[in-house]
Amino acid sequence: MSSVADRLVRYAPPPRAVDWSILVVVLFSAGTGLYSFTVGVPDGFGWLWVWSHRVVGVVLVPLLAFKIARVRQRLTDPGRWQRSTALSVATLIVASATLATGVAWGVVGLVWIAVWPLLAVHVGLGLLLVPLILAHMRTRFRLPRRRDVAERRVALKYFGLLAAGALAVRLGDAATRIAGAPGADRRFTGSKPTEGEGNGSFPVTMWVADDPDPIDVSSYELRVRGLVETPLRLDYADLVDGPTATEEALLDCTSGWYTVQSWGGIRVGDLLDSVAVDESAAYVRFVSVTGYRWSLPIEEARDALLATHVGGERLTHGHGAPVRLVAPGRRGFQWVKWVTRIDVREGSDPAQWIVTLVSGFD
Repeated sequence: MSSVADRLVRYAPPPRAVDWSILVVVLFSAGTGLYSFTVGVPDGFGWLWVWSHRVVGVVLVPLLAFKIARVRQRLTDPGRWQRSTALSVATLIVASATLATGVAWGVVGLVWIAVWPLLAVHVGLGLLLVPLILAHMRTRFRLPRRRDVAERRVALKYFGLLAAGALAVRLGDAATRIAGAPGADRRFTGSKPTEGEGNGSFPVTMWVADDPDPIDVSSYELRVRGLVETPLRLDYADLVDGPTATEEALLDCTSGWYTVQSWGGIRVGDLLDSVAVDESAAYVRFVSVTGYRWSLPIEEARDALLATHVGGERLTHGHGAPVRLVAPGRRGFQWVKWVTRIDVREGSDPAQWIVTLVSGFD
């Protein structure tokens, strides 16, 4: 075992370069992972964010191996333990668990750990790793020297790591397809399909703390207001019995699954036409009973659907009844559930990013 560790130390980039590389990889992985949650279609560079997140995650494996090989004696000898050693061990455990859950989610089907899907566990561990790695770097803060990063042989080593990471991702995808594993039919986002039609064919997932009591349809009211000439109030009967539209749309949830369903309801564009939207309007904001909200550019919003049905069935509470937004091309957290208000606005709502983290809390 020691000979393997010695070889790792011999072929590794300089120690300071390895340490800073681990920090950069963790921060880059966290950033690309979070951004990829907003990518619903592979157009443009959307696919690149998801792909680079996977490649850099693979690169973290040899970087950690280089680090462990170098400090193994300090970790295995209790006499050399310092106050910071416990933090180092905790960081290593969380980093290993983050990698393991990421790989497992990519290979197996939709798996739940207690009440959390495996992908959510991976995300939680990854976010926890960021402050841990920052705290760890602070205990042994040393800026890299020029020779740590500027030498040609160091650059070649990093090029080799990135190339090996990209190759590993491609080979992993190919092996999954050949073996017919659960991940073989996943989308570019990594999400895996659920089978069937209607409410029972896909999971009920909540975003952060959004978990309201069921809404009484007899007292439900949908308001359309803002930059409109004639504000509108609709009850549930107006939505169910009024003009209807259907659309087959793909819901890609950030919990790691996707479903293609036939959604039924009212086209948002029809509602906007009925209230005479002001010429200055540029965005439409959809607000949930919990305070959760999301905004769409007005032309995109016109093509969206306020769904009351899925697969020919009335929506259940867990799936957003009485009314949820269906926004094709957007990720699941942007398909607002339990919509009670539509605001027509001049601008978008930057605060919606904050609300996604605090809505539902008392």
